[in-house]
Amino acid sequence: MILLFCGLSGAGKTTLATHVKDKLIDDNFHVEIIDADKYRETLFPDLCYSKEHRFENIRRLGFIASIFSSHNILTIISAIMPYDKSRAELIERYEQVKIIHIDCPIDRLIERNTKGLYKRALLPIDHPEKIFNLTGVNDPFEKPINPDFYINTDALSVEQSTLKIYSFIKETILSQSNTEKHF
Repeated sequence: MILLFCGLSGAGKTTLATHVKDKLIDDNFHVEIIDADKYRETLFPDLCYSKEHRFENIRRLGFIASIFSSHNILTIISAIMPYDKSRAELIERYEQVKIIHIDCPIDRLIERNTKGLYKRALLPIDHPEKIFNLTGVNDPFEKPINPDFYINTDALSVEQSTLKIYSFIKETILSQSNTEKHF
């Protein structure tokens, strides 16, 4: 199974992926997290943040996830994934792909500003540290229309969000184990 944790920067994708992974490991599941930031930094430094490169990044992450998944490793891709078309491509290409939309209002994300990105994106145009392609501010984010699961991290704590996502995954696995292979 491949889980796409998508949402804006700072919404809690990686935090929740880590907490969910820990709970699943406690239940003896094999789990891997593919953190888009880490992979981009270490394996894909050739990619920038153009639309084409964002698509290519997701294709690469999806391929890696499919390898883990083929070995019965539940794989969580933690990435912004701003385009519906790139998410749909993974769903079409690979088996058992689920979209988990990790959402949070933009004003709350600006407040959190976990990586300092929002502050830089909101700088004046001529400022040397200005970011021009921050998803949700000055680059698009197409919210998933029908995600398999939705969570609003502004309304729930990390613990509550973790439990809800964990429960969704367990229910999905149980329903699939009745009809398909079990992870």
